[in-house]
Amino acid sequence: MRIKELVYAALFAALIAVLALIPPVSLGFIPVPITAQTLGVMLAGCFLGWRMGALSLVIFLILIAIGLPVLPGGRGGLAILAGPTAGYLLSWPLAAGLIGWCTEAVWPKVRAWKLFVISLIFGVLLVNLIGASCMAWITNTPVWAGLTGSAAFLPGDLIKALLAAVITMQLKPLSPLEDKRRG
Repeated sequence: MRIKELVYAALFAALIAVLALIPPVSLGFIPVPITAQTLGVMLAGCFLGWRMGALSLVIFLILIAIGLPVLPGGRGGLAILAGPTAGYLLSWPLAAGLIGWCTEAVWPKVRAWKLFVISLIFGVLLVNLIGASCMAWITNTPVWAGLTGSAAFLPGDLIKALLAAVITMQLKPLSPLEDKRRG
């Protein structure tokens, strides 16, 4: 892996940490807040591709595990990775990798609507399925209750998927995927 690729992955891990500064929205009926960080997950996959996108999220999870305050409210530490948000967090590298893999496949003819659909499938549906299922298991509630509760994330997640698609299209010339295509 080249130095430039590692820098991109580290920058996206930092971006996701910065997105934690946007105050989360606690819903009360579900122990997982609405955050802006899933926008970073979708952007990492769309902008960086599968390898660097997934790596950026692995780096982010390592930052959480070692206790850095990179989650909303300045939270971090191993306990977070065993709590109700664990499934959501642990799904992020997979989501970024799959978003990146699909993005790389369509990159020569990429359009915002394609990136939106890819982000919708892997950044919204997959993350919520894994996250809600794990949350239900950890909190000892029925999976259906977890999935129903996570439906509250859908309106914001749709907006984040759209933002990820639009931002990626605007920054397309700067993407490492564009370098691959040219080189």
